[in-house]
Amino acid sequence: MTTGERILMGRFLFTISEKSYFVGGKIMIRVAVSGAFGRMGREVSKAVFQDEKLELVAAVDITGAGERIASLIDVQGCDIVVESNLNAALLSSRAQVLVDFTQPKSAMGNIQTALKNGVIPVVGTTGIGPDEIAIITEWCSDLKGTCLLCPNFSIGAVLMMKFAEETARYMNHCEIIELHHDQKLDAPSGTAMRTAQMVAAVRGSMKQGHPDEEEKLIGARGADFEGIRIHSVRLPGYVAHQEVIFGGLGQTLTFRHDSISRECFMPGVVLACKKIIEHNGLVIGLDILMGL
Repeated sequence: MTTGERILMGRFLFTISEKSYFVGGKIMIRVAVSGAFGRMGREVSKAVFQDEKLELVAAVDITGAGERIASLIDVQGCDIVVESNLNAALLSSRAQVLVDFTQPKSAMGNIQTALKNGVIPVVGTTGIGPDEIAIITEWCSDLKGTCLLCPNFSIGAVLMMKFAEETARYMNHCEIIELHHDQKLDAPSGTAMRTAQMVAAVRGSMKQGHPDEEEKLIGARGADFEGIRIHSVRLPGYVAHQEVIFGGLGQTLTFRHDSISRECFMPGVVLACKKIIEHNGLVIGLDILMGL
């Protein structure tokens, strides 16, 4: 490769002479982080900064504006300051990917801002429902953009969901128990909903349990999605955990995934930042980027 040569990578065209894209003999993907002051945002910022193929170029949060990200994530050699204006940060940093861990109300605006700036939003914020997904799909179409919505960035959790989907071909009766820390705002979790959708797509809707079943307390049997019962537990001490239980004649099969710390999500986030530039339109789930 020679100076001035242009390389097509996904939908982005890189020029070798641009040091911001070509660093130390390697093509770097420029990443901004929204919600950078939060617990997940800090982990993401650190993971991006430490990866040799990613370049942390902006950190955005309405809290902590003016703080140096290096002091928040305990690293050396990073002079990025947390900004409060996402649009301005994306313009000045020339980011290609925006990782968003905020709140559902903020995430929709952040997604639209990113797409309008030609930036790919990689969204870990949960609680985005079907109506919002339809809107995002329309934005991607109108702006010829790409967006990733990911209910769970843990590779183990993604495998759990895929195993559940495959099991539903042979065992129809399924219930889901998801357990999270008591500060989580949405219930069921995005992972539980995505799991139920994947199982239902295979087995269809069906009635489970006794036809004359009676709840002595409303909600005792959990939420009902196409006949799949989903139970949400919220207690201090948990991070993120889920069981998918299948029952059959004389047997049960349980898949369980435990997130011990927020670090478990980082390999998936890093993978998403690298792989999403190869896709177009709205992508839902890390499993697609993993080739499952």
